[in-house]
Amino acid sequence: MKNIYGFTLSKLEIYFQEKGEKKYKATQIFEWLYKKRIQSFDEMKNISKFTILDLKENFKLENLTLLQKQEDIDVCKFLFELSDGNKIEAVLMKHDYGNSLCISSQVGCNMGCSFCESGRLKKVRNLEPSEMVLQILQVEKELGIRVTHLVLMGIGEPFDNYDNVMEFISIINEPKGIALGARHITISTCGIVPKILEFMNHGKQVNLAISLHAPNNTIRDSIMKINHIYKIEEVIDAVRKYIEKTNRRVTFEYILLRDINDSEADAIELSKLLSGLNCYVNLIPYNETSHIEYRKSKKETILKFYDTLKKNCINVTIRKEFGSKVSAACGQLRANYEEE
Repeated sequence: MKNIYGFTLSKLEIYFQEKGEKKYKATQIFEWLYKKRIQSFDEMKNISKFTILDLKENFKLENLTLLQKQEDIDVCKFLFELSDGNKIEAVLMKHDYGNSLCISSQVGCNMGCSFCESGRLKKVRNLEPSEMVLQILQVEKELGIRVTHLVLMGIGEPFDNYDNVMEFISIINEPKGIALGARHITISTCGIVPKILEFMNHGKQVNLAISLHAPNNTIRDSIMKINHIYKIEEVIDAVRKYIEKTNRRVTFEYILLRDINDSEADAIELSKLLSGLNCYVNLIPYNETSHIEYRKSKKETILKFYDTLKKNCINVTIRKEFGSKVSAACGQLRANYEEE
């Protein structure tokens, strides 16, 4: 029995049509789920008892279990338990432009980036579309807010769960459902080249972010296992093709690690690597954890790196730091809970 939150509107329409019923029932059910946010099929007042019985027999209406919530200024971090006992995280960040939610796409991660807490706990399984949808619904319910922007940058590599992630995007982008605009959705990948090329033909105007974190293969090999499979030149070439096909700007995420990738020479090399691309660089101060030895770059180093990129005509921002009083690093709350 599948969770109904994992069905796109078109798949629900097909379900009813195959039963010889009108497809508009799917629209009615979507509105009950996503506009009125019912918690039981019995709350669907304009749906026949026969249809409600059918829904109960063929679909689950199952939520996530909230295990922990940590709050700090403009940030709230959630630890959820799935129906099989596995745990995932979501983080709500309040910006001047709206409420941005960072969600997980997998239980654990196999990409093995050495600076990342998520990769320390290996991939158990992919998340179903419903389990990604429910992260949004339950954060909105818990905080009484509307999520206006979504990023898939939590636990897991979204392009390692490509089909489920694309289904999920169709569900939340549906105007009759959550109606989250495609341009307000960002998918982050560490650089799975075939999926970048597949994604460029997807058709929806969803944003692409590349977790780059190094200006050359030597550094990237040392901190990101994916670079042993897809070298930095291959990633940049795929991004160039993506930009040419979609005419959309790409974000490069760059976590600054003290004495690893944060020198002025690194900034100059990064500028040359990205020269001519329709992109911008998002510099991210590192969130230190007790399990990993990397250290956050000094403030003056971060500013110098920023200035060097600017002087070399690279659009760049420094990400606002969130969660100094919470387990801010991706996967940290889950790791701490499991070890306790």
